[in-house]
Amino acid sequence: MSSQTLTRGSTGICSDDSIDTLRDWVRGADSILVGAGAGLSTAAGLEYGGRRFTSNFPDFISKYGYRDMYSASFQRYASPEEHWAYWSRHIMLNRYLPEDNGTYASLRKLVEGKDWFVITTNVDHCFQRFGFEKDRLFYTQGDYGLWQCARPCCRETFDNESAVRRMYAEQRDMRIPSELVPRCPRCGGPVTMNLRVDDRFVQDERWYRAAESYAGFAERAMDRRTLYLELGVGYNTPGIIKFPFQSMAHDNPDGRYAAVSIGSADVPSFLRDRGIGIDADIRSVLEVITG
Repeated sequence: MSSQTLTRGSTGICSDDSIDTLRDWVRGADSILVGAGAGLSTAAGLEYGGRRFTSNFPDFISKYGYRDMYSASFQRYASPEEHWAYWSRHIMLNRYLPEDNGTYASLRKLVEGKDWFVITTNVDHCFQRFGFEKDRLFYTQGDYGLWQCARPCCRETFDNESAVRRMYAEQRDMRIPSELVPRCPRCGGPVTMNLRVDDRFVQDERWYRAAESYAGFAERAMDRRTLYLELGVGYNTPGIIKFPFQSMAHDNPDGRYAAVSIGSADVPSFLRDRGIGIDADIRSVLEVITG
């Protein structure tokens, strides 16, 4: 039996029975399909507000009155130099600097020895940075580590780490040096983040390979004892993870569905016998199950 009852979060309440059930489902699964949303990043410490925001962006907060990194992402800045001063900090903080607080280590331990795959709407690339095989990952909404042509003139993306590190190190007074403003290597025009914010989002060859790998895994999983494990997924884009996971779990006679999240861990009635919702902190749940 589990050794504790979780009571994390304002509404996060989880019984020992739920933990025991999820642990049994993990042990009994041949395959685990993980669907990860923003709540997993938050559990891992990548919060977009609070002290993490105020300590890294005091100058931008003073000028624009921001409340968090999400709202700051939509600001129209005074110049390209100011735009990339903000974004280079944002990218560094959320893509290249974070360290695992134990959340991803526990999740790696949970899938160890299983056939697994991850689909995520997160763009921070924590899975790959923290030891998950890149061939088993599908980042549907983009990657902070990639740029694309803003037009776009081509269906390519461009790695940005070395350029972002220079912008981060050399910016002064909310501006980067003009010579560091990035340009598309194909047409010389401006670049933008490779994030799905409008119909100009570039799905490059890597994106399509990952999409094919996900589709293949999901198809094979329909004939196996598969746990569809949803972590931190809300209702902003339920058609990407939540609704497909529920449907696959329903159509797979040996499928099980588990949603772990604060505030969005509900289970539809058609999965009542083969689904559980755990309304609690993801990090704590993973630690208990794998501890």
